[in-house]
Amino acid sequence: MTDVSETLDMTVQHISDSTAVVAVAGDVDLHTAPALRAHAMDLVAQGVPHLVLDLARVDFVDSTGLSTFISVLHTTREAGGSLRLADVPDRLTRMVTMTGIAQLLPVHPTVADALAGGPVDAAPDGAGASG
Repeated sequence: MTDVSETLDMTVQHISDSTAVVAVAGDVDLHTAPALRAHAMDLVAQGVPHLVLDLARVDFVDSTGLSTFISVLHTTREAGGSLRLADVPDRLTRMVTMTGIAQLLPVHPTVADALAGGPVDAAPDGAGASG
């Protein structure tokens, strides 16, 4: 029997009335992605449409997790906001780049870089630039 973790740790830091950083830790997969999506949707519903996902402590992302990123992106944009990924581990950066998600969703080396850019459009900042 495989041990499946169905928990995902998320910590929210409100940067302003309209911007929050969500630090995510653990695996973003079939079992945990719905919690991330719900948490992000709640923030947007509370009037926080600009989100930065800090993925420094994410160990694994499956296709459900990638789909969740896109779903959250659409929700933030519908609310006049934005979604950025920050501090993405190398293995996940490769996945985001190879799947084309980096064309839709900016990937930043640090949370500070993601926040410095302000609201964004579909243009990625340096996605896959590190080797």
